[in-house]
Amino acid sequence: MIPRQNQSWVSEFILLGFSSDPMTNSILFIVFLLIYLSSVLGNGLIIMLVCLDTQLHTPMYFFLCVLSLLDMGYVTTTMPQMLVHLLAYSQTISFAGCWLQMYVFGALGIIECTFFVVMAYDRYVAICYPLRYTVILTWDLCIRLAAGSWICGFFSSLLHTFFTMSLPYCGPNRVNHYFCEGPSVHSLACMDTHLTEMLDLMLDLVLNVFVIITPIFLIVASYICITKAILKIKSTQGRCKAFSTCASHLTVVTFFYIPATYVYMRPNSSSSPERDKQVSLFYNAVTALLNPVVYSLRNKDIKRAFLKAMGLGRVDL
Repeated sequence: MIPRQNQSWVSEFILLGFSSDPMTNSILFIVFLLIYLSSVLGNGLIIMLVCLDTQLHTPMYFFLCVLSLLDMGYVTTTMPQMLVHLLAYSQTISFAGCWLQMYVFGALGIIECTFFVVMAYDRYVAICYPLRYTVILTWDLCIRLAAGSWICGFFSSLLHTFFTMSLPYCGPNRVNHYFCEGPSVHSLACMDTHLTEMLDLMLDLVLNVFVIITPIFLIVASYICITKAILKIKSTQGRCKAFSTCASHLTVVTFFYIPATYVYMRPNSSSSPERDKQVSLFYNAVTALLNPVVYSLRNKDIKRAFLKAMGLGRVDL
């Protein structure tokens, strides 16, 4: 690592964003503002409906409520600042602000990864052990699973963020991204030893195995068991209903994991900053927008609760 003497240490970073053209930025501001507001309102609506409607006070909808809360926090960590930078002349962020954004974004991302496993387990119990569903998934267990995901996420992100921001940043401070994402900031570090690079590679490997590979494996294993249980159902209507309860979760998991896996598990030699920005925008903002749409359009209970809240509870779905 470069010694600290005779170095000009970075006190702020410049986020390059998507474009330097004012007209393009104005158009992007309108598009991203609509995406952000739709994401917050959609997820907020789901949280409100689950809290107000007693018929939705079940483990499945409790987990959906937590997921919506995660999505709101996830998109709020990056989008408001990006919207300001699209219209502002200055696109700087302080070192401490970058540290905090990277930490919170990483923590919520890890929580969402682990929470998808919790939701897969919920579907596994509901389909494979329907008669024991409420006995197995007690409220105490649901709260423990949710709290465990949050604790795990914030602790894991602290380790990675602390290591990244403790690297020497002695000159370049232009981050080719719209927010402080780990790989983009890390590429600016002034490193001259193989030891630092090796430690970083080992840390990334451990986190990737823990955050991406292990959850995907557990989710796939859960759905293999679910598929076997569904195939044992004799009636076609029963099978369709069982598959329908899992379709929303599988859709959301796919939209989240494919771009996240691309960004964090590909070789550094094949990285493209412009493509990374587009992909990260998808799993950050677009996924948060799609989640309430996917769950509300495919879920009669959510639609019923919405109509009830609007005073149209007797309208047939």
